[in-house]
Amino acid sequence: MEHTTPLRVGMVGYAFMGAAHSQAWRTAPRFFDLPLEPRLTALAGRNQAAVTAAAAKLGWDSVETDWRRLIEREDIDLVDICTPGDTHAEIAIAALEAGKHVLCEKPLANSVEEAERMTAAADAAAARGVYSMCGFSYRRTPALALAKRMVEDGRLGTIRHVRAQYLQDWLSDANAPLTWRLDKSKSGSGSLGDIGAHSIDAAQWITGLNITGVSALLETFVKERPVGGDFVGLGGHGATGGDVQRGPVTVDDAAIFSARFEANGSNGGSSGGGPIGVFEATRFALGRKNAMRLELNGTKGSLAFDFEDMNSLSFYDAADEPDAGFRRIFVTEPEHPYAGNWWPTGHGLGYEHLFTHQVVDLVAAIAGNRRPSPSFADALQVQKVLAAVEASAEADSRWQKV
Repeated sequence: MEHTTPLRVGMVGYAFMGAAHSQAWRTAPRFFDLPLEPRLTALAGRNQAAVTAAAAKLGWDSVETDWRRLIEREDIDLVDICTPGDTHAEIAIAALEAGKHVLCEKPLANSVEEAERMTAAADAAAARGVYSMCGFSYRRTPALALAKRMVEDGRLGTIRHVRAQYLQDWLSDANAPLTWRLDKSKSGSGSLGDIGAHSIDAAQWITGLNITGVSALLETFVKERPVGGDFVGLGGHGATGGDVQRGPVTVDDAAIFSARFEANGSNGGSSGGGPIGVFEATRFALGRKNAMRLELNGTKGSLAFDFEDMNSLSFYDAADEPDAGFRRIFVTEPEHPYAGNWWPTGHGLGYEHLFTHQVVDLVAAIAGNRRPSPSFADALQVQKVLAAVEASAEADSRWQKV
């Protein structure tokens, strides 16, 4: 496989998402025939020793301790943002204005106003051939991509119900320490933006319909947590001995909301509305590690997906015999989205493959001189839903238009 043009990547941040993105940049050209060759050129982080160690571990050629210096470098074509949400707007806008393509992790920003400024910068940059994408990685799950294809092909008919859950349990221990994900000034929100944003994006993307209104409830179960301590990370156990200083949790632990989608053709009933939806996001569902679930019910059939069984899609066709029930589609066939570039039929994929597929789609779009998806405008729509959910919860679950 020969490549004539490199795509020199600079990444900001190197923790959980940084590791996933690094693996994707390394792996994508080894399994997919890309029109540009990704090169892991520079990694940025504030701590010189830590970022140097991370670069060596993750495969980056050089380091910077200031993201501004990364953007100034002439040997950087694309900036990959894997930092907390409070830094997204500043870094992304500066990178786009400097002529760098941008991949930014979700949620796009911590507020609608920030997301609007980022979208405006993305639109201006696109006119100059500089492109941006938001990292809603679950779009690249083969089973969900197949679900979208089936909806577009009319296999479900008119969508009536959207049912979405994202269930984790890693914060169930009340002694798990405060991190940036529990600080609203850094993360924007808790389970709502961290994992609920994925469900919102997936639901809107697969149905092709935006959410137009919500009624919501947010809850914080553990309102104070230890500062520091010996907690070892996701799934670990907190410090329990001695007098441990505790600080306030300023985000939600769980979010639930009902939603109305826009009408689309025959989706509009006598009331003129589209499908109705129910969403739940929590990091307190004991025993659920990463249950990102989505079910769609239409006039001709239903689809159901659970990421804890990510290589499978359940499909019910109402044209079958009434007692046939759901059938399981094992999404590993060569004709299924992305699957043909990996292993033989029946050899499943994992979480890391989503990020590899994300790189593949982004590189193809840049090389094709077209705007990638999901765009910053798509991510702004998700941000508007997040804001409406918070506004509804603050107003005793009163209906809030998006």
